[in-house]
Amino acid sequence: MTDISVSSLVKSFEIGNNILDGLSFSVDTGEHIGILGPNGCGKTTLFRILTGEIGYDEGTVSVAPSKRMGLISQIPFYPTGYTVEDVLKTAQKRLYDISGRIDELSSEMEHNQSRRLIDEYDRLLDDFRRLGGYEMDNERSRVANGLDIPDTMRTQLFETLSGGEKTRVNLARLILEDTDILLLDEPTNHLDMHATEWLEDYLLHFGGTVLTVSHDRWFLDKVINRCIEIVDGKAEFYSGNYSFFVEERQRRFDEKMKQYEKDQAKIEQLTRAAEQMHLWAFLGNDKLHKRAFSMEKRIEKLSMSERPKEARKIDVRFRQKEFNADEVASAEKISKSFGDRVLFSDLSFTVKGGERIAVIGDNGSGKTTLMKILNSEESPDSGRIRLGPSVRKAYLPQIVMFDDMSRSLYDTMLYECKAEPQSARDRLAAFGFRGEDVFIPVGALSGGERSRLKLCMLMGSEINLLMLDEPTNHLDISSREWIESALSDYSETLIFVSHDRFFIDRFATRIWDIRDGKVFDFCGGYPEYCEWRERQEVFSRNSAKQQKKEIPQKREPRRGSNEKLIEKTEREIEKAEGRLALLEKEAEEFASDYQKLMEIEEARSALSTELNALYEKWEKLSS
Repeated sequence: MTDISVSSLVKSFEIGNNILDGLSFSVDTGEHIGILGPNGCGKTTLFRILTGEIGYDEGTVSVAPSKRMGLISQIPFYPTGYTVEDVLKTAQKRLYDISGRIDELSSEMEHNQSRRLIDEYDRLLDDFRRLGGYEMDNERSRVANGLDIPDTMRTQLFETLSGGEKTRVNLARLILEDTDILLLDEPTNHLDMHATEWLEDYLLHFGGTVLTVSHDRWFLDKVINRCIEIVDGKAEFYSGNYSFFVEERQRRFDEKMKQYEKDQAKIEQLTRAAEQMHLWAFLGNDKLHKRAFSMEKRIEKLSMSERPKEARKIDVRFRQKEFNADEVASAEKISKSFGDRVLFSDLSFTVKGGERIAVIGDNGSGKTTLMKILNSEESPDSGRIRLGPSVRKAYLPQIVMFDDMSRSLYDTMLYECKAEPQSARDRLAAFGFRGEDVFIPVGALSGGERSRLKLCMLMGSEINLLMLDEPTNHLDISSREWIESALSDYSETLIFVSHDRFFIDRFATRIWDIRDGKVFDFCGGYPEYCEWRERQEVFSRNSAKQQKKEIPQKREPRRGSNEKLIEKTEREIEKAEGRLALLEKEAEEFASDYQKLMEIEEARSALSTELNALYEKWEKLSS
């Protein structure tokens, strides 16, 4: 069954410039589709048309009449005085209406026991139960907790929330409404990693239809099974997730380029042949003119094919200053609190040259504060931070400001970076600031554009410690790829805060996870960290189950022996995990030694098998 059908859709905001130009596609019930394309290609415009917020110039748009649709980027108006809890309850209005009518009928039946009232009462009770009325309070709390909407926020007035908080509440309301078709426009922009993972899990089990616009590539890989790319106002289709889209798009480009080069070679060959034919015709064989004209028609047809376009790659790199010492930075028992809230305490670490550390954790856990302490913008309450004597650091904050917000981009490069005029223009162009855009005041830039400009400025400095706080926030996919391209050649120390798991997976060789006032330090990449954390959670759950079991007052010898075996197995697991972490670090050190990497990989494989056996043994002993 088709939920959405779009045919030959045309939409323009200025005469002669169609943002959507003959867009056609259909969406079947239950499909999860990613709408892809660069900023400004019409993705959000398409969503606004689907919800009826704006009209269109030509074509047809139809949505299955029995289906309810919700758009996350639209935040409805609520009456003055509505709390967050009131907003969430609007999603369950039907259940509250049924509950109210049931109460009315109960009062009436105290004086009137007519069959009509009893039948209506029984029917409404059945509807209330079938629609989940008895679980609606629990369901509201489950969704709110999953999307990081704590009880304190639920009592706040909705109108006092920030834009990001309103977006989270609206997403929770849509989920509670049990909408049939979800249109998600950048749903993860204001979610931390925990809330994003919760949303992914929800969408994976959601039976309805999902259309999402997102720059979160990890999220797209997890939740979509088909891609629609908007190119020049039209749709191109890819039957897979984001990773499939990237590979298939490159394959199609290579195929088009090969065909284009083949056509150019054929044009050159036919041109020479036609010229030769005309020459021979002038020497007495007039029939050859006809063959030459036929060739020229074919040349004209082949010449109509355009050279395929590929996204322009970034062409600048970070200027690095070689670091010769052993330690880039170290911390000794640093602590930081705000009022009664402890962010972290007794934190000690050492950062060595060339490490790439991802700082992760929920919103408000203290990630940005830790970065500011490292950058000497904040002081710890206790303990001390020490940087190596030859360290040259650069810092990209989450909220970017400049010395003079009224200066243009061009003047900012000249004054703050001491750049030469041509160098300033070239570097700005490499980051997508071209033409008249370079004369816009920096104060008029969006958050993503400011980050992009700041990164452009940082690239001109010689650095060996680069600190980035949410570097990919508010950037589209192509801009994220630009940053990644620049960082791929940066070999010095990198410390970054990010919720972008694709970015973390690509660069992190060490993870600092700030949770519950502690920093969990893991030497290894993000996938290995996720596996380790999952094992720890299973381990903790089983340990909790074991502790809950009743301990007999008189222990039998067999039971005591079993506990000793459990303790021994736990020690073996701890040792094996330590050896695995060392192998991960060794793999980083010998990244360019193929033979050594093969040996390390064999050892890792054998150790993983040993660990799995130990986990199984531990679970059997514990049960």
